[in-house]
Amino acid sequence: MTDASIDAQTAFSGTREVDPRYRLDEDALNAWMAVHVADYAGPLTVRQFKGGQSNPTYELTTPSAAYVLRRKPPGVLLPSAHAVDREFQVISALAAQGFPVARPHALCMDETVIGSIFYVMDKVEGRIFWDLKLPGLAPTERRAVYEAQTDALARLHAFDPDAIGLSDYGKAGNYFARQVGRWTKQYRASEIEPIPAMDRLIAFLPDSLPPESPSRIVHGDFRLDNLILAPDAAEVRAVLDWELSTLGDPMADFSYLLIAWAIPASLRNGLGGADLEALGIPSVEETVERYAAATGMRPANLDWLYAYNLFRLAAICQGIAGRVRDGTAASAHARTMAAQVGPLSDAAWGFAKKAGA
Repeated sequence: MTDASIDAQTAFSGTREVDPRYRLDEDALNAWMAVHVADYAGPLTVRQFKGGQSNPTYELTTPSAAYVLRRKPPGVLLPSAHAVDREFQVISALAAQGFPVARPHALCMDETVIGSIFYVMDKVEGRIFWDLKLPGLAPTERRAVYEAQTDALARLHAFDPDAIGLSDYGKAGNYFARQVGRWTKQYRASEIEPIPAMDRLIAFLPDSLPPESPSRIVHGDFRLDNLILAPDAAEVRAVLDWELSTLGDPMADFSYLLIAWAIPASLRNGLGGADLEALGIPSVEETVERYAAATGMRPANLDWLYAYNLFRLAAICQGIAGRVRDGTAASAHARTMAAQVGPLSDAAWGFAKKAGA
């Protein structure tokens, strides 16, 4: 999360020179692309995208095409994190169904090519909105963008994983229990100093789990700035950043999307307290009804789900704090993210108390 005083569109959009820590062997990459990417023809120009905290992401440009490369960062990493091979698996399956993802080309599991595993996909042209208030758009345009976002998530949750070749993409059942356990371990692995609210959440969440919904593909980080929209229409062209995806409870994904309405509007990724009607942005209730009409599902206990999602965000930010400490964080904004652990955990505990803690 970042303060709204930052021009997020400028800060996170576009590319920059490649960070020296993540420099690639461009000759080796060019040779690999020539073998593994259909119709590839160099020479190759490489730049790094500004946005993204976790997996370094690069723009690869040739005279006739543009691609995106996602790699596992070098260095000591948390267990199960940065699984770009899983990203490649899920976008390949979804692309085959016509779901809006960037067309995947090839996965490289040979770490000797650029220093870590990676995959290459098409670069999708369009708009990425980094500020949820959508400055510069008319109210009708804002509503259309939000409705397209909800519809894309509902479409994702409509897929039967078994039917599209993803039956082995995650474990069945006990999703929230497993996720709370996973993020507790990730948090403990990166813990720098005790945070009382996190300790209380780690005790409360496993003992208050909600009933399970049918298992679906869960994106894990479904939000507006992980969508590419058409340049001139409210049409989702590609859903990005599948690093946290798995099989699980779709209510985790949907409530994560809804948490934006509870985060203060003073932050770029918050809508809490904003005049939604004047902005043209649908309310939580309208968003729930639109999603429910498409899927037949609706969240039962939003306070618990909000507590869970904020706890998970705090654990993710603690992981970023650990990478700042270890010198492996991939973004210039990583320190800002790391500073959010305390406020996020306090907010999570507030919702946990509403949920009965």
